[in-house]
Amino acid sequence: MNLLSAENISKSYSEKILFDKISLGINEGDKIGVIGVNGTGKSTLLKVLAGIESLDQGSIIKGNGVTIEYLPQNPIFHDEITVIEQIFKGDNPIMKTLRKYETIMNNLEKYPTNLEYNEELIKLSDSMDKLDAWSLESAAKTILTKLGIMNFNEKIKNLSGGQKKRVALATALIAPCDLLILDEPTNHMDNESITWLETYLNSRKGALLMITHDRYFLDRVTNRIIELDRGRLFSYTGNYSIFLDKKIEREQIEAASEEKRQNLLRRELAWIKRGAKARTTKQKARIDRFEQLNNDNPLDSIGKVEISTAHSRLGSKIIEINNISKSLGNRNLIENFSYTLSKDDRIGIIGANGMGKSTLMNLITGKLTLDSGEIIIGETVKVGYFSQDSCEMNEELRVIEYIREVAEFIETADGSKISASQMLERFLFPPQAQWTPINKLSGGEKRRLFLLKVLMASPNVLLLDEPTNDLDIETLTILEDYIEDFNGIVIAVSHDRYFLDKIAERIFSFEGNGKVLEHTGNYSDFCEFKKSQSSEEATDSKTASKSAPKENKAPAKKENSKQLKFSYKEKLEFEQIEGVIEALENDLEKIDSDIAAASTNFQLLQELLEKKDEIELELLEKMERFEYLSNLDEEIKANKGL
Repeated sequence: MNLLSAENISKSYSEKILFDKISLGINEGDKIGVIGVNGTGKSTLLKVLAGIESLDQGSIIKGNGVTIEYLPQNPIFHDEITVIEQIFKGDNPIMKTLRKYETIMNNLEKYPTNLEYNEELIKLSDSMDKLDAWSLESAAKTILTKLGIMNFNEKIKNLSGGQKKRVALATALIAPCDLLILDEPTNHMDNESITWLETYLNSRKGALLMITHDRYFLDRVTNRIIELDRGRLFSYTGNYSIFLDKKIEREQIEAASEEKRQNLLRRELAWIKRGAKARTTKQKARIDRFEQLNNDNPLDSIGKVEISTAHSRLGSKIIEINNISKSLGNRNLIENFSYTLSKDDRIGIIGANGMGKSTLMNLITGKLTLDSGEIIIGETVKVGYFSQDSCEMNEELRVIEYIREVAEFIETADGSKISASQMLERFLFPPQAQWTPINKLSGGEKRRLFLLKVLMASPNVLLLDEPTNDLDIETLTILEDYIEDFNGIVIAVSHDRYFLDKIAERIFSFEGNGKVLEHTGNYSDFCEFKKSQSSEEATDSKTASKSAPKENKAPAKKENSKQLKFSYKEKLEFEQIEGVIEALENDLEKIDSDIAAASTNFQLLQELLEKKDEIELELLEKMERFEYLSNLDEEIKANKGL
């Protein structure tokens, strides 16, 4: 069943075209993710479909009786109302009844013997039965609890920005609707809440349309991706992984078509030039054909955000954190924490909101003072801090003026110089956009500009506080590549699991009450560690409950009765497997060269890409097998030494 259709819709701001004559249909059961570079109009598209903003042209047709609930990126709140009043803010009969019920219950807590309140409660209870509102009330409180909001009667004005956003999300989730539209629902949420939201949206009936830059979230929730790209809209059936495959195919086809168009254009141009002076009358059809080819310029491809700035070298003494403690009010955030940073550290910091993650970053940068302990910063350390406070930008400045505050020119890793204007182009700010006042930029564009300013200062220690909030996927991907090549230290606070898996090699987990747990590996490794830790604790608990004689029987002899050793086939495989892996890696290098050479041959490209997938899969299997055999070899050697 079709819920909503947008037909040939267009929207512009001044001279900037956000989308031009695009069409879109949303059906029952669709779970759609909207992606695109910041500033392409994703949020505007959601507002238009939700009926919040008007169109320049085109039409939106909504099915009879179809209800829409919309969560904006920056919700508006009434500070004096409570959390539960905000949740039940709708004008439908169920919401009105729930609001009255909550008010009466609060009054009865203060005046339990008041006859008028008790009579009103009986009437409202009857209304709640008829409207089946009890389940909605229970669901609302469950959702709030899952999102970390425990005090339902707290005034909105007393909540943090992140808590307010989660209350707004709960308000949208609880409202009965056919189409739920969410703009960046995972911002300001911890990993546990995001995992819960994934499960909730997967089980929820009704259609979903959302903007998010959380790639794991897109992969696990969506069954369709729509991409806004320079005024055009592309639709892909499937989740984020499938979208990546299909986008590669589309761009390869476009590249092949553009090469054909250019060849035709060159031939037609040669004909026009040959005949222009010799004849006054030309074949009209052929001239028209040339004009059409000449005017039918494809949209310029968006440039990659290339970051190759130079940086100063780190000395032997970097940053030492010695027994530091910090409390805020009655909350113990960090207690007796120590760590000595080494070159090339890649640290991901995780934990629930309010646990002290950003506090650690602010202590390192000196924005906050310690309660006890010390942080020693080496003389060669140059910190670049990408904080959540990009709102501190002087928005009266123009884009290029803001960047020139750092430097007019910067030196790149290869020793050449790049101007501020050239760096802005690499960050998707073309020349005509560089004189735009900052207050005209979208939230994501401001974050991208702020990131550029931090990196242009050529830091050798990079602190990133929630870098994935409001940044588009393309910018995030390039930032991840930059971090991979960055010859310095990176410490990142993030709730983006995909980002942490790509960049982190050590995790600091803020567990509460001042405890910081360290673990070597990325985010997924840490999750596996926590699972195994929970399993071990459960096993230890069961073991402890058994009687001592049963625990101390002699399984040890049975354990040693069979000596651990390689089979003949395993021994042969272990001797040869490193050579096999090396050969596969060489094959991959060759196929990458072949792919680069075949960029204009779409059919050959498809064959090469499929072959590459097969080799990569085989290489992964061999690497996993090598890890298993290596571990087995170590165990065998250890047993022989006993």
